[in-house]
Amino acid sequence: MEFQDKVVLITGAAQGIGAAVAQAMARQGARLALFDVQPQVLAQQADALAGSGAQVLGIVVDVADSAAVDAAVAQVERELGAIDILVNAAGILRLGSALDCSDADWDKTFSVNVGGVFRLCRAVASSMVPRRRGVIVTVASNASAVPRQQMAAYAASKAASAHFTRCLGLELAVHGIRCNVVSPGSTDTAMQRQLWTSDEHRQAVINGSLAQFRLGIPLSRIADAADIADAVIFLASERARHITMHELCVDGGATLGA
Repeated sequence: MEFQDKVVLITGAAQGIGAAVAQAMARQGARLALFDVQPQVLAQQADALAGSGAQVLGIVVDVADSAAVDAAVAQVERELGAIDILVNAAGILRLGSALDCSDADWDKTFSVNVGGVFRLCRAVASSMVPRRRGVIVTVASNASAVPRQQMAAYAASKAASAHFTRCLGLELAVHGIRCNVVSPGSTDTAMQRQLWTSDEHRQAVINGSLAQFRLGIPLSRIADAADIADAVIFLASERARHITMHELCVDGGATLGA
């Protein structure tokens, strides 16, 4: 199995893309550290994976809290071993126009979506450097490259997290550590469903909207979380050993390669 006995830390692991990555890694024999801020959902996910035979450590962590992140990363290295792979999948979405966005919503979005990536990367990569090995994959968004209405804070935060990861990749390349980005488009997760109230809304995303200056999805489907997990798995694997500072967009062509 490709990730047999590798220690993989995944943030936002309780549901959505993070959960899909955890499930895929478990099937490949990884030892899993699951971070999330939702205790009940995280416990359910950890129990399900442990029941399938995976070695799992679930820790309730707010990625916006530096002390909590540092303590949790130290716990993982004590209990599971040296972290081989970090997947930054934690994120939040606060909808609203740019002019109506409150300071609190802006600050919270950046504290989780950018600050969380920074804090986890700093804590994990500091131990990867002396070992001269490791992989970091950050889940961003195709909204980081193409403007979206009602999503200014989210899109800006995802652009920042993606570029931070590329900058980190440049600094860490000399130590043999790879840093890449996966940028999903519309994906069937709890976050995405905030934007839908019916099947008609789902189809509208596929069709696109001239009024919102939004292109449709050429492949005519909404992604499953597993589609995004497959891209993360590839970039974390030895098959991608000569890829770093790359952003892989997984959106069915929705941004036309922008």
